[in-house]
Order: sequence, then structure tokens, then C-alpha cells
Amino acid sequence: MKLRRAEPRDADFLLELITHEETRPFLGNRAADTRERVDADIERSQREPDAYGWFVGEVEDEPVGCVAFERVSEQHRIVEAGRFAVHPRFRGRGYGVALARAFQRHVLVDLGFHRIELKVYGFNERALAHAERAGYVREGVKRRAYLKDGAWQDAVLYALLQEDLDG
Repeated sequence: MKLRRAEPRDADFLLELITHEETRPFLGNRAADTRERVDADIERSQREPDAYGWFVGEVEDEPVGCVAFERVSEQHRIVEAGRFAVHPRFRGRGYGVALARAFQRHVLVDLGFHRIELKVYGFNERALAHAERAGYVREGVKRRAYLKDGAWQDAVLYALLQEDLDG
């Protein structure tokens, strides 16, 4: 799995992925869902590489998914991960875990952050299982924390520290 920062040439793929009917219901409400927002987020990722990043995962130079981070504490070197998605046509091949691990190493080792935090909707069983397969440590639940499509949803909290990385 190759991980690289999103570029303007990725905008069509990212918009399709983020708005896909099998992806959109599981993403947070802040995920870019228009071409203008996708373009703005790509530009921000390029402009503020230490504070925000949107990445594309590729296999054999073909984009298969994406993941993002936003710095939530500069002093404590903490980022919040999100916008994790693998295009439905690539699911079931192990690309999700490979993308997550490449992202984790990049953020914790290359960028030098101390902690990645992740929130997953409690109803998203696929993402809950994925987070654990990818090595995130479950830390708790924020009960009825987020309004999603008119209903309050729990958020399951996960985190990963540099010392949690395997080998």
C-alpha cells in the first residue's frame, strides 16, 4: 500500500468515494461532500501539512481509499483521524488494514505525533472491527454524542500511540 497526500488530480475519486451510497452513511457530518469542499480540503492538506492531512491509498498506482487527520493538540502532539474509506470495489482484499497501518506509521513516525484518536459511530460494526484489526485500542464510548441523520448516535473512542505500533 502506498500512502500519499491527496492532490488536485484526486478530487474526482475522493468526491465519488465520500459520496458513494455505501460510504456516506458511515462518515461524519463534516466529510467533504461537494466538489468545492473536496478541492478546499485538498488545498488545506497541501498548505497545512503539519496540522491537517488528507491521504490517498494506492495499490499499483490506482487509488483505493482515503484517510485524513486533523491536529487537535499541538502541545501534546495529538491528531484525530477520520474520513477513512475504502472504495466498495476494493473491499475484502485487506487494503483497509494496509491503508490504516501505512497512515499510522506516517502520522506517528514520519510526522512525529504522539497519539492518534479515532471516533467510530456505534452502529458501524464494520468500522469497529476494522479499528481493532488495525491495532487501535478501544478507550470508551461517548454516549449519544452525535446527531446523525436525525438520531443521536454513540461514538466508540479508540487511540493509538507510537509504542502501540507493531514491529
